[in-house]
Amino acid sequence: MVLSETITTYEDVLNMLDSLLREPTAFWDGFYENREKKIPFFENLPDENLIHYFDSELLGSGRVLELGCGPGRNAIYLAQKGCSVDAVDLSKEALEWGKERAAEKKVHVNFIQRNIFELEVEEGQYDFVYDSGCFHHIAPHRRINYLEMVKKALKPKGLYSIICFVEGGILGGADISDWEVYRQRSLKGGLGFSEEKIKTIFKDFEVVEIRKMRNMEQSKEAFGVQGLWTGLFMKK
Repeated sequence: MVLSETITTYEDVLNMLDSLLREPTAFWDGFYENREKKIPFFENLPDENLIHYFDSELLGSGRVLELGCGPGRNAIYLAQKGCSVDAVDLSKEALEWGKERAAEKKVHVNFIQRNIFELEVEEGQYDFVYDSGCFHHIAPHRRINYLEMVKKALKPKGLYSIICFVEGGILGGADISDWEVYRQRSLKGGLGFSEEKIKTIFKDFEVVEIRKMRNMEQSKEAFGVQGLWTGLFMKK
């Protein structure tokens, strides 16, 4: 009998399901290792919706937590806007790249290498939590933990924003049910969402804005491609 595979707690169940679906750390390190790949979000440009939030004064300077920050393009922009930024990612390769970029821009970002579900978050610590492309790689059984973490992290009336795949969109966005994820034992490269499903998942938040990301492929100032949702929510 393998004692390490004996289920005695709820956390054991979550870890078992993780093992069936989660991409290993080595996968993400390999993904970010070749910086010359023609990946749109490898460009050091902030998301167009993030710029919009500041330009329209929905956001101002404050304390920020970014989940799944990758090479730091949004974290760096937030720091440039006067925010104190904690940026978390699983990949050492991504964070090393992010640190180099932050040094070039002469801004400080607190990069943290960690699984977001192992992150120690104090109650009401952040004004803003940002997730650009992490959520659609999270398996359905981890959503409850994810939502609890975001709510715990935010101050009252704090803001949370998400970028995620449109279901069946041009970038992918698997159009399958949560149950089907486990039948197939796969997230199919990232789950897709409808506006209705987003509202259902984030029903405990007040919706500020949900829209499709604007196409900014010719822009040198912002990242924006089709096939993604942008959402901004307020903690009730």
